[in-house]
Amino acid sequence: MASQRKSPKPKVLGRKMALPESPEQAVLDRIVNKNKGHQFTVRFTCPEFTALCPITGQPDFAHFVLDYVPGEWLIESKSLKFYFSSFRNVGVFHEECTIMIARRLVELIVPHWLRLSGFWYPRGGMPIDVWYQTSLPPDGVHVPDPGVSPYRGRG
Repeated sequence: MASQRKSPKPKVLGRKMALPESPEQAVLDRIVNKNKGHQFTVRFTCPEFTALCPITGQPDFAHFVLDYVPGEWLIESKSLKFYFSSFRNVGVFHEECTIMIARRLVELIVPHWLRLSGFWYPRGGMPIDVWYQTSLPPDGVHVPDPGVSPYRGRG
């Protein structure tokens, strides 16, 4: 049965917009999950995420894999792309950035379950991987491995 709540009109989808200058300015849209009676997993992958080191100002790169089991809401994909892009001029530590993204998404869509895997490329010779997960995934829902190999360097 489809949700009786109306989804607010998306503010990003179908509009020509400039990239937001910060995550705080970025608009994240949600849309009604018309398959609310079924549990399924949604995956978004962002292999070219960028932010800045808060100390040196040098660019940091990450590969994010977002998996979630929606409740009433779905994440609107264009607004998610713009949200991810809003970090490109922001100085933030890897752990803080990953958790900040996950918590904002959880607050927006209130999923049954969500996992954000952040695979950060080496800084100072060390990669940093950060995972945020709301709980154990619901029984009977397929949640694939993030599919990103640990960093091995050259060789």
